[in-house]
Amino acid sequence: MHPSLIDMGLERIKKVAHHLALDTPAVKIVVAGTNGKGSTCAMLESILLAAGYRVGLYTSPHLIDFNERARIQGESLDDERLIAAFVKVEHARLLANESLTYFEFTTLAILHVFAQANLDVMVLEVGLGGRLDAVNIIDADCSIVTSIDLDHMEYLGNTRDKIGFEKAHVYRPHRPAICADPMPPQALLDYAQVIEADLWLMGRDFNYSGDKQQWAYAGRGKRRSALAYPALRGANQLLNASGALAALDALSDRLAVPQQAVRQGLIQAALPGRFQIMPGQPTVILDVAHNPHAAAVLEKNISNMGFAPYTYAVFGMLADKNIEGVVQAISPRIDGWFCCGLPGPRGLTAAALAKRVESSLAPSKDPLEKPPTVEPFESPEKAYAQALARANPNDRIVVFGSFLTVSAILQGMT
Repeated sequence: MHPSLIDMGLERIKKVAHHLALDTPAVKIVVAGTNGKGSTCAMLESILLAAGYRVGLYTSPHLIDFNERARIQGESLDDERLIAAFVKVEHARLLANESLTYFEFTTLAILHVFAQANLDVMVLEVGLGGRLDAVNIIDADCSIVTSIDLDHMEYLGNTRDKIGFEKAHVYRPHRPAICADPMPPQALLDYAQVIEADLWLMGRDFNYSGDKQQWAYAGRGKRRSALAYPALRGANQLLNASGALAALDALSDRLAVPQQAVRQGLIQAALPGRFQIMPGQPTVILDVAHNPHAAAVLEKNISNMGFAPYTYAVFGMLADKNIEGVVQAISPRIDGWFCCGLPGPRGLTAAALAKRVESSLAPSKDPLEKPPTVEPFESPEKAYAQALARANPNDRIVVFGSFLTVSAILQGMT
């Protein structure tokens, strides 16, 4: 339907949206960021549901079924409802005489369903960047930027400052603008100041503290103590949770959220593929980490798990990603690499990936230390099967590098 998979810009989608009924009185929370978007959205949804609100959640991409992208009251939309919305969007597209990308088309369909669903709150995850992303046609009541790091540089720029500028455009004048990145780039701060957004900064307007048993959040004049740790595992989840709670604080005049709903929501929040530890032996960890920042967090999370004789990586990445940066970030934890090919125009063959992994590994300082093995496999399934055959019960297998890699293994498990 459209010449390119990704075509940044809002002109075409706004013309089509004009022919759709998208207006809704629901409170709209938009979440952007390099990493942590999905976790923040999942926690917001879970807390708001626990508080008794009628909630719609839009995230991307999906792991197994497209329906995962849109949930109302915690349930994925069924095929019939989505197809009816696709028909509406196609009609509007023809009226506007415009072509849409896959993401633009499906975003409009889901926004149309949400507008008809009598929601109290919409939680919307930005697909890529912020300024020119399809989700940014929504006039957010509160916007969150979770983190800013180098990813999608061909579209967003090659510095944190340029990427921060793009993501800051989800902020709106005089409305709450949450930044959970402890070191926001100056461009984000400058843009928020220019539009006179109500900027909430991590470390200045909100923060967190914790011990081994519990943690506490402190915002502008509000404190939430004795909180259980989020069900979502990982080193950065308190940052994500704090950003979510700051947004709820900022919206407290429209969304009252009792302490018990926060506790219950954090405990019940679930998000497949984010440091997801599967039951059984050997320990299998699924993580969609696909940029150096996420890989560094994954490395820290693995190191916090304690000793395992061997840790094997089932690793597949797309060709346009920073493969070398990801490998360097996590390689201290990996004893063997099972590299797999991925399909599609952005896919990379297993042989090409294995070659790039080998060239990215730092030479050992100890001449007696055995270097990690690097082997190519045609698909994630074949790489995973071989890793399982190689691993002993006390070893670990980490499946990561792309949504496609994790999706292939998850489908085999369900």
